Amino acid sequence: MTIQIGLLRAVNVGGHNKVAMGDLRELLAGLGMQDARSLLQSGNLVFRSDGCTAKQLERVLEDAAAKHLGLKTEFFIRTANEWKALIAGNPFPEEAQSDPSHLLVIFMKEAPDRADVAALQRAITGRELVRAKGRHAYVFYPDGVGRSRLTIALVEKKLGTRGTGRNWNTVLKLGALAEVS
Repeated sequence: MTIQIGLLRAVNVGGHNKVAMGDLRELLAGLGMQDARSLLQSGNLVFRSDGCTAKQLERVLEDAAAKHLGLKTEFFIRTANEWKALIAGNPFPEEAQSDPSHLLVIFMKEAPDRADVAALQRAITGRELVRAKGRHAYVFYPDGVGRSRLTIALVEKKLGTRGTGRNWNTVLKLGALAEVS
C-alpha cells in the first residue's frame, strides 16, 4: 500500500465547511484506506491506499465526503515520495529556516504552464516571491499572508487551476507524520 497525504481545501476556516478530523478518519477507513491519521484541524491527512491514481483518489474522496459528511470541498493528494521531492525541491531554503510560517506551498490540481506562472509573477504588487514546480507553487510572504494582495483567489486565477496552501511548518509536520522528511 502507498502512503498518501491528503489536503482538504478550506475546511474549518472561519466557521465554514466544518468537519471533525475523527469523521474524516472514519470516512477513509470505510473506504478501505488504512492507518488514517490527521494533523491539526484544517484538513491534513496521512493514510495508506492502493489501486488508485491521485486523480481517482481525489474524486473518490470528494464524492464520499459530500455524500457521507455533507462536505463539499476539494482534496489534493500526494504520495509520500512526491512529498519528499517537494520538500527537497524547496527553492527558498533560507526563508524556510528563518521564517517558515511565511513560506507557503500551494498544492494545485494541475501544473500551470510557464506563461501562467509569468502572469502571476507580474501580478505581484508587494514583496512576495513565487516559484512554481510541477503541481506546486512555493510562495514567500515576507510581510505576512494576511495583508498580502497575493491571495489564493489571485493565484488560482493567474495559474488557471484550483489550489490549497500549507505553511512550511505544516509541510514538514506532515512529512514527519508520513515519515518522509
